Amino acid sequence: MTENGAMTTPGYASIRPPALRPGDTVAVVSLSSGGPAAFPHRYAAGKRQLAETFGLRVIDAPHATRDSDWLRDNPAARADDLHWALTNPQVHGVVSSIGGHHALRMVPYLDHGLIAAHPKVFTGYSDTTINHLAFGKAGVGSFYGMAVLSTAAENGGIPAFSADSFRATVMSTEPIGDLAPAPVWTEEQLDWFAPELQDRRRRWVPNYGWLWLQGSKPVQGHLIGGCLEVLAMAVGTEVWPDLADFDGAVLHLELSNEQPPQLQVQAWLRQFAALGIVSRLSALLFSRPEGMSLRRTLALYDAVREELMIAGREDLPFVANLDFGHSSPMGVLPLGRQMIVDPVRQWLSIPEAAVS
Repeated sequence: MTENGAMTTPGYASIRPPALRPGDTVAVVSLSSGGPAAFPHRYAAGKRQLAETFGLRVIDAPHATRDSDWLRDNPAARADDLHWALTNPQVHGVVSSIGGHHALRMVPYLDHGLIAAHPKVFTGYSDTTINHLAFGKAGVGSFYGMAVLSTAAENGGIPAFSADSFRATVMSTEPIGDLAPAPVWTEEQLDWFAPELQDRRRRWVPNYGWLWLQGSKPVQGHLIGGCLEVLAMAVGTEVWPDLADFDGAVLHLELSNEQPPQLQVQAWLRQFAALGIVSRLSALLFSRPEGMSLRRTLALYDAVREELMIAGREDLPFVANLDFGHSSPMGVLPLGRQMIVDPVRQWLSIPEAAVS
């Protein structure tokens, strides 16, 4: 509030929500699709593993278990669930059940003032990018990662890398500090419709780590971004960041499991360059695409570098193969917080706490 009593708008994702603590209650929301209705045994496992791993109490938002058709047709009810969780004094955090395809239809119903007035930990990824953009627009930091049906319900238990990342990011008021690649990863797909596979761990193999593809100087900036397909859909809507919000930002991008073609990825990057976004960035992060062969993945990274060159950003630090978003295991990325990207030392660090 200013000296004359007028309300001020917080900076992009500048508000740190209160930390989650053992014993706190988190509410599950279904903002894009009806995954809990489609995979009830997996949903139950995800809630149980969240509770057992972090000491949290996990409850459903009023419409969290409705089916996909109903949720598709009722975007206002999905927004109401998010608002209910944020304003409920018994709820300390909000976790998305899973992504989907229909979060964009919530945009007219999201109350940015309510989000700003009730900052709470909010996690999710993929189509939930829309909701992260709304939180950022409202001035509240949010957390890219940890959905109930994917990471929380991981077969055989939440991976140690994901659990450690969640604790360091949303359950600690200490600076997050240095990041490191996950020691192992997997692309094995087990059938979510098969309850008998829920306790069988997937096969994990050594992770070949991050790829430092360009850049020669250390930089620092606030984290922004999400799933590239969803970001492209959001351009021009009420949740899209102001151009100035990209000034000095570290942009994180990842692709959905639908694996958009390389030419489409290049087109989106050209769009971002034409919008004046690429010229303003401090660094670009790209997470490992799910389900792509190594050959196709490396070709994609080469194509990204080509687009940066065309945009005049051969100087831009570009780090790929990160473990966020559609990647197993999945870390938690604190949107709005500062990140150091040092291509010289090949070092990523978040020098501040993400929660208060």
